[in-house]
Amino acid sequence: MATIPHGGILKDLVARDEPISEQLNEEAAKLKDIVLTERQLCDLELIINGGFSPLEGFMNEADYTSVVDTLRLADGTLFSMPVTLDASFADIERLSIVPGARITLRDPRDDEALAIITVDDVYSYDSVKEAIQVFGADDPAHPSVAYLRNRVKPFYIGGKVQAIQAPSHFDYVALRYTPAELRAHFKKLAWRRVVAFQTRNPMHRAHRELTVRAARQRQANVLIHPVVGLTKPGDVDHYTRVRVYEAIMAKYPNGMGHLALLPLAMRMAGPREAVWHAIIRKNFGATHFIVGRDHAGPGKNSQGKDFYGPYDAQELVEKYKDELQIEMVPFQQMTYLPSTDEYQPIDEIPAGVQTLDISGTELRKRLRTGAPIPDWFSYEAVVKRLRESYPPRNKQGFVLCLTGLHNSGKDIIAKALQVALNEQGGRSVSLLLGETVRDDLNPKLGFTPEERHENLQRVSFVAGELARAGAAVVAAPITPEERSRALVKDTIVQNGGAGGNFFLIHVATPLEHCERTDRKGIYAQARRGEIEGFVGVDTEYEVPKKADLVVDVTTQSIPAIVHSIVLLLETTSLL
Repeated sequence: MATIPHGGILKDLVARDEPISEQLNEEAAKLKDIVLTERQLCDLELIINGGFSPLEGFMNEADYTSVVDTLRLADGTLFSMPVTLDASFADIERLSIVPGARITLRDPRDDEALAIITVDDVYSYDSVKEAIQVFGADDPAHPSVAYLRNRVKPFYIGGKVQAIQAPSHFDYVALRYTPAELRAHFKKLAWRRVVAFQTRNPMHRAHRELTVRAARQRQANVLIHPVVGLTKPGDVDHYTRVRVYEAIMAKYPNGMGHLALLPLAMRMAGPREAVWHAIIRKNFGATHFIVGRDHAGPGKNSQGKDFYGPYDAQELVEKYKDELQIEMVPFQQMTYLPSTDEYQPIDEIPAGVQTLDISGTELRKRLRTGAPIPDWFSYEAVVKRLRESYPPRNKQGFVLCLTGLHNSGKDIIAKALQVALNEQGGRSVSLLLGETVRDDLNPKLGFTPEERHENLQRVSFVAGELARAGAAVVAAPITPEERSRALVKDTIVQNGGAGGNFFLIHVATPLEHCERTDRKGIYAQARRGEIEGFVGVDTEYEVPKKADLVVDVTTQSIPAIVHSIVLLLETTSLL
């Protein structure tokens, strides 16, 4: 029997507002609008289809503050993750966002009106407090802390929404279910007990054995419910993963399992995220939820230690089990026993028994190099799908981002690199020089910090798409701020697929040399006040903290610098 939705009622706003959707759409055309970010789009979809029940909109200040401090909405209902709509001061002024205002929320992909928000309040927030309370530390090594620092705007807009339509999807439509649809599917099949499995990674034999064992223990069916929204930068893209999930579903006994996709933007928040995931799966009709080792953990912090303990997530879900009303199925890591050709939980294996494992790092290495992946680890059909998306290392794209002051030599180095890589052959080579790209892509943008940041957003998107297609990309923007460099890297790693190989090269030519050899007199114009916000004169250039290579044209020749960059690529097997 399906569980009762969180809060008692499934908040399917699309169904609720369907009778007035045409009127809402007509109103939306006359209102000012916000074009959502990718994360906001994921959040809105799960708000309006009921996946985030009992939410009916983006959190107002009372709910936000309560969730951050106590893991509860202002009315006391358990909810562990803040779900917010961020905006800049310029957005608030431009759109006249005040309590009572109605604003259209639009899909960034096709500009369709999806919903109208009625504003409850507009409030500022403490990003450091949010990072510490929600993610456990204000550490930029955490992807959601980096996102909070670099991408989230300084104000939140709270308010309930009315749904016009759900976002359109053109990929894997048959595998996309709303909570109401999935509940109806379970009812049709007479599935009374459903164990949900959350994943953002490809599945292999260990995952199949884990889920089958969970189903056997609970006399239940299995819901494979992978995330296909935002995940951790560098994860395998969702197209590849879904092909893998489709291949592995054939390995389950007939009628045991079902695959459905979840458009969630993960926060990688460990224990809090596990509670959130349990609430979501409860809303989708599952009766049981698997919580494994280091559930939704982002990996290592800046000190090289895990952000969360291996079983912190299980402990927090257990703490709130009476309120969650979905039974947790705790699991330890599964490992392979060659003596019996089976997988067992690592805590059930006697001391001295031989075990075998392949780490995620080792798997990625084998995919890159073409090394064999043994049958005991994965299935032939799964490996085939992965190899289709991960060509050998010397066929993958990459991005070389040269950063430095104006006239530091970065443009000359970039052009010389283009020649060297063309001579090397094997890939197309794209050159993205700062001013050329700005003139072509963003001719109306100025040179304020925000306009520079926006320019780099566009440059990084283009670079990531080229790298995804296997190109060698040489980009040479000034990128004076650390946050902008982080944005460029995150965008390329997130969107570049197998081509998400990013290298930051700091052209550390001293300012005095750049200014002295400036034949165009740009620095002189900036000194006279004719150019405002010029980097190195009246805007600080933040020295990169984690460059992959540092070069200087005052101590190295251009050929020597190009050779050092080629060696960097060769060391990482890209050449």
